[in-house]
Amino acid sequence: QVRVVESGGGSVQPGGSLRLSCVASGILFSDYVMGWYRQNPGTDRELVAVISWGGTITLADSVKGRFTISRDNSRNTIHLQMNSLKPEDTAVYYCVARNPVVFLNYWGPGTQVTVSS
Repeated sequence: QVRVVESGGGSVQPGGSLRLSCVASGILFSDYVMGWYRQNPGTDRELVAVISWGGTITLADSVKGRFTISRDNSRNTIHLQMNSLKPEDTAVYYCVARNPVVFLNYWGPGTQVTVSS
């Protein structure tokens, strides 16, 4: 059984930091690109950051210089370090495990991030 589970969301003031984590089980981790997306009600889910097995990273322009993504292949885990948070970063953040060969995605249930004073 495949499981993708996020943790680390919460509320923070503008300019603050949060670290999200995601653990994937039931998959061959090396076959999967891992990433973070976010979504607000009534809007499309948007890419935040993705990282390949070898460490190739793609970041959305809106988070470059503020967010970093990392991957611990020994623990089937990825992290999203979010610094200098802005109110517009408020969203539900979803972790995804994506197999680019068979076009298969496994999504976590999401974790809420709220940036507000």
